[in-house]
Parts: sequence; structure tokens; C-alpha cells
Amino acid sequence: MTTAVATSSPLTSEDRCDRCGAQAYVRAELSSGGELLFCAHHAREHGEKLKEIASSIVDETHKLTDKS
Repeated sequence: MTTAVATSSPLTSEDRCDRCGAQAYVRAELSSGGELLFCAHHAREHGEKLKEIASSIVDETHKLTDKS
């Protein structure tokens, strides 16, 4: 598993968590080819399993605390 800087487009407010529909801050690109999007809460909850099945994880949770 690799935590990567976004090589694809950054997550936006249009990207929604696949679990609850909140804004997504984590994209898990799966080894099998798909992707999953998670809010920070669900990314933490499922993080260990995601590490097992993801080829890369893009974590943008820093956006929650950045004061721009």
C-alpha cells in the first residue's frame, strides 16, 4: 500500500463518501481496478482493511484543518 499525493484530479465537494454520502477526503485505488471514496471518519474506520486491498490511497484529510 502506498499513500500518495494525488496523481489524479484532487477530490472536490462533489466527491461523496461511498459509505455515508458525506464529502470524501480519501480515495482508495483498488488493486482489482476500482476505487472507493471515503469521508475522514469512514477512512479511519476501514483504514486497516483498505491498506490490504488498495494499490494506492490518496489522503486529503489535511484539508479539514488547513486554514487558508
